[in-house]
Amino acid sequence: MPETAQQVLDLIREQDIQIIDLKFVDMPGIWQHCSFYRDLIDESAFTEGVAFDGSSIRGWKAINESDMAMVPDPTTAWIDPFMEQPTLSMICSIKEPRTGEWYSRDPRTIAQKALDYLISSGLGDIAYFGPEAEFFIFEDVRFDQTHNEGFYHVDSVEGRWNSGKQEPGGNLGYKPRYKEGYFPVSPTDTMQDMRTEMLLTMGKCGVPIEKHHHEVASGGQNELGVRFAPIIQAADYLMVYKYVVKNVAKKYGKTATFMPKPIFNDNGSGMHTHQSIWKDGQPLFWGDGYANMSKMALNYIGGLLKHAPAILALSNPSTNSYKRLVPGFEAPVNLAYSQGNRSASIRIPLSGENPKAKRMEFRCPDATCNPYLAFAAMLCAGIDGIKNEIDPGDPLDVDIYDLSPEELAKIPSTPGSLLDALKALEADHEFLLAGNVFTEDFITNWIEYKLDNEVNPMRLRPHPYEFSLYYDA
Repeated sequence: MPETAQQVLDLIREQDIQIIDLKFVDMPGIWQHCSFYRDLIDESAFTEGVAFDGSSIRGWKAINESDMAMVPDPTTAWIDPFMEQPTLSMICSIKEPRTGEWYSRDPRTIAQKALDYLISSGLGDIAYFGPEAEFFIFEDVRFDQTHNEGFYHVDSVEGRWNSGKQEPGGNLGYKPRYKEGYFPVSPTDTMQDMRTEMLLTMGKCGVPIEKHHHEVASGGQNELGVRFAPIIQAADYLMVYKYVVKNVAKKYGKTATFMPKPIFNDNGSGMHTHQSIWKDGQPLFWGDGYANMSKMALNYIGGLLKHAPAILALSNPSTNSYKRLVPGFEAPVNLAYSQGNRSASIRIPLSGENPKAKRMEFRCPDATCNPYLAFAAMLCAGIDGIKNEIDPGDPLDVDIYDLSPEELAKIPSTPGSLLDALKALEADHEFLLAGNVFTEDFITNWIEYKLDNEVNPMRLRPHPYEFSLYYDA
């Protein structure tokens, strides 16, 4: 992969690339792009950027101050496998062209500032993140909301609900049982070849790949495994991950979603996020404490647990996120930590005697998040924990789901809704302002955007199940 602007320009010339596709992430976490003929991208584009209208991007500029510039990162260059014409893709950060300053609402810039804050603190020089994003693949999805109607419909050839359906060629009956979709072989697992193509395509796009497998839920839940990476690259890789998954699924005549809870009464899709801090090439989370964790690592966990309700406003930013975070579906609703215990919101994976593998895993997030914002928020919380030596308390080495109501009442829990998480963020965000990583303007804008565009619109609309509950009242 190229490392410099000149190497990118050489690649364009050597491979006769005609189109340069520049991608950047908007505030909610969706890639936006614009494609340029090769002659329009020169070395200055990598420093001054390429102009575009920021007023049309959600949560960004007003129309009277709309000029912005996207600055491509040459280390993110890859040949787009889904374009008919040779197309080079690069990921951009956003600049203010009037001042030359990086834009304070640009999510990739915020993640960079989080890394800069870690370095300036002297605590470390690399923050590694390893997200594990789950997703569903469906054959059919339909939904609508009008004044007099609201519905959704999803369907999968693997759905257990189709066990009695007449299918072309006959129903062969291999449908994963509810909550029993983890690791079945073919013919129950119908998506092996598609997942393999997804994984290998990501590898061709520069993502360090590891594995793939079916996930727990019936109805086509899957996961691809990629290696951990430094915070910016990890977020870049997740954006490529989602792009590849959706486009390969489309190639197969299917549709993919990272929506946390598209299916009622089965497991939802999360994004367990592994984290560690290194300095001078050495891992800092290995030590002689609980589960071979260092004091720094335990304090990092303390910071995550303390600020978790506020973090979730960024790491679980959809109203649907909180339909996953409920008891009974392997979702981490209790704010506790433990070694190897998947019922805790923070798990310390077993790593043997390998200091380089020592890390912690925050199990709450889901892939509706903007990864740059979510990872930055987690890192800020961890730094706050280290700086203030926040004690995470005692570990909880039991199956939390087996605890009595009295015992559960003593354990803090995740917010019950996006509204609750936004209230937590409003009350607790000083740790995000440290190092000027996030700004007060960004936090205020995020809360207002989520309330105006998601929370309040949902509150105004009747739900189909309400008719079952109340129509005969």
